[in-house]
Amino acid sequence: MNVLIIFGGLPGTGKTTLARELARQIGGMHLRIDSIEQAIRNYSPDLASLDDSGYRVAYSIAADNLRIGRTVIADSVNPLPITRDAWREVGRRAQAITIEIEITCSDAREHRRRVENRAADIPGLKLPTWDQVASREYHQWIGEHTVIDTAGRSVEQSVECISKALPKQYSNF
Repeated sequence: MNVLIIFGGLPGTGKTTLARELARQIGGMHLRIDSIEQAIRNYSPDLASLDDSGYRVAYSIAADNLRIGRTVIADSVNPLPITRDAWREVGRRAQAITIEIEITCSDAREHRRRVENRAADIPGLKLPTWDQVASREYHQWIGEHTVIDTAGRSVEQSVECISKALPKQYSNF
């Protein structure tokens, strides 16, 4: 059974940390938009704008892996209904179970601290400032999805909450 787990949420909420740990625990493929977009920037330095090219590359990679039975964990801000719809369409075309997980941090001081104190783990990646995160266009999710609030929770506690939204095949991790 192939499964597409779609993460979303503002920068600094813990998406990548949780997506990596979940991928490690279940043996899934971690597909990170930041990595794809930075690779495009590195090899196309004259490119003025990425627009949606990173997402489009990720959709194709996800579809390829879903078709061969891999579990894919898509890690991106996923700020707009159009990107969420596109991820669901990837899952539908690959006949995958699609699970949507929105990562939040309800403690604004904690969220800001994370944004201001984190270091880029991708060479060349310029992380957003708190003002950029706070003013970013981000539309409310509509439809069935699981919300994980990372404020006051450890990585282990958050991943445990995510596991409750996954199919039974993952209940042993």
